[in-house]
Order: sequence, then C-alpha cells, then structure tokens
Amino acid sequence: MKIVYFDVENYEENFLKENNEGKFDYILETQTLNDLTPVKDEYKNADIISVFTTSRVNKKVLEQFPNLKLIALRSVGFNHIDLDYCKEHNIAVVNSPNYGNITVAEFALALLLDVCRKVTVSYMDYKDGKVRPENLMGMELSGKTIGIVGLGAIGSAFARIAYGLDMKILAFDKFEKDEMKQKYGVKYTDFDTLLKESDFISIHAPLTKDNYHMFDKTSFEKMKKNAIIVNTGRGELIDSRALYEALVNKQIAGAGLDVLENEETITDFDYVIGLNRLDKKTLEQTIINSQLFKLENVIITPHTAFNSIEAINRILKTTMSNINSFISGNVQNNVVR
Repeated sequence: MKIVYFDVENYEENFLKENNEGKFDYILETQTLNDLTPVKDEYKNADIISVFTTSRVNKKVLEQFPNLKLIALRSVGFNHIDLDYCKEHNIAVVNSPNYGNITVAEFALALLLDVCRKVTVSYMDYKDGKVRPENLMGMELSGKTIGIVGLGAIGSAFARIAYGLDMKILAFDKFEKDEMKQKYGVKYTDFDTLLKESDFISIHAPLTKDNYHMFDKTSFEKMKKNAIIVNTGRGELIDSRALYEALVNKQIAGAGLDVLENEETITDFDYVIGLNRLDKKTLEQTIINSQLFKLENVIITPHTAFNSIEAINRILKTTMSNINSFISGNVQNNVVR
C-alpha cells in the first residue's frame, strides 16, 4: 500500500514519519496537487493520497492516479476535491472532522475583536508614529447581537464564547439544537432576519452548491450600516465584489476574513509566475482581493484559523486513524455520497 502525503509542513514530518515508518511505502511531499503541475511519475501508482485544502484535486489531477483508492483529507472541508469523479471511480474521500472547533471559533472572535477595536490599525498607526485617537474608536461586543451562520460544531463553539461575552445570539441553520437554545439563549431565525438584526455576523457554514455567494449585493443591502462580518468558513460563501462595494460604499462597517474567493492565486507560485493561467473570472476576483487588502476596515489572514498546536495534532491523529480504518475495511468519515 503506497501513500503520498502532499502539502506537508515541517511540523507534520515527525508525526507522519513515526506513524508510517515500517508500516507503509510512503512519500512526504511539500508541494501541492493542482492542475498546473504534472504529477511526478513516482507518485502515480499511489493507492492513497493525503492533502490539505491548498491542493486542488480535480479530474485532470485524479486521472493521473490510476490505482487511487482513498483520499485522506487533513481538513474538514472537501470542496477542493472532485467528488463526482471519485464517486464514479470508487475512490473514497475521508475528512478530519471536529479537529478545530475551539481553535477556529477562537480565531473568529480574534478577527471580530480586531476589527471592532481596531487592534491592527492601532498597532500600525503607533508604529508609524501617527496615532489618531478619533480614528481608533471601536465598539464593544457586550450586549450586541451576533448572527451565526452555520451552527455546527464550530458555530456552536463560537456561540458558547459569545454567550460568555453577554451577547445576544441569532442563528441560521437547517437543524436546531435544543441545548443551544436552552443553555446559551440561541434564537434560530431565517436568513433575512439575521441579516437585518445582527450587529455582527460570523460565518461557519460549509460550502455547498446551494450556498455559493449566499452573501451577495442584496444581502449586504439588508445589513446594518455598522455591521461587521467575519468569515472563517469558505471564501466562496461571500461574493467578493459585492463585499468590496458594500465596504467602500459604507453599507457595512468592516470585515474580518480568514478565507477569500480564489485565495490560492495570492500565494500559489504557479499563479504568481503565470497570470495568463487565470481565467477572466478568477483574475477579476484576484484583483478584488488585492483591493480588499487596502481597506483600513478589513483584516485578512491567510486561511490560518485552524492553525493551533492542539488542532494540528488532532488532524494528524484523525488522518492516520482514517487511513488505518480504510485499510482494515472500515471506512470512517467518508464524504462521498
């Protein structure tokens, strides 16, 4: 059984070596998988591959792995995988759920506090020797209404934090949890009501075919002018152009973003050296992303909300558990339906 781990970071190497040495024929690869770089010949006979969200595993990539039986994701999200192809070719795709519930929720709060209290702006002004107190006035969270989109494991963790900060909590989710209503005062509501009544909105929904660009021009027009939106879910849940226009036109007050549409074009060297590889839509979104970075009322981080020591350890343990279970004939955490 041959396994190739892609997107491997330095801090993952020791764990992966200890848990693969003597058990599997394995390769640790720092590079990502994408349709711009051909798969190396030595990787093509892999039975199992493991990737992070930085890899884009589409049909063109998957066709280069004729023996592939399993994709072990070191993430919860799986929108970067061509699930239709995997289903057609009997390739199991397993994810690593619940590894970062607290980690991501805490980071979402950090983004919200940063934008509300202008932490980064204050630091940069102070560093540059041009402190302007009137421009650094922030807003308190206590007593305000937070709207949470997606009350799964991460959204629920965020709700518990918000409850501890004496915030009023609105939630939009298909499934209601009695515990969240009874213990934390969560009020479930429809999407429009959440948009209109929330002072702050935090997005914790997975990306699906049905919620692509759920935050569009119309959504921002319904929000309060002093509202702040935080996204630690997926970039494609927000229409980047609509967000930029809402911020510039002061329809909303600010944004804290750990994810962006087509965020890979910002850091992926293949794109940096070959902009001609971008289609028109992706190029437009990349330009908008670059403009978002210039706004003072926006904080953008490089998809790092998951990145804590505790969460990484849980990801790696779950990944190895998923692989061992698959090999023993017991597939766990399969996302192919």
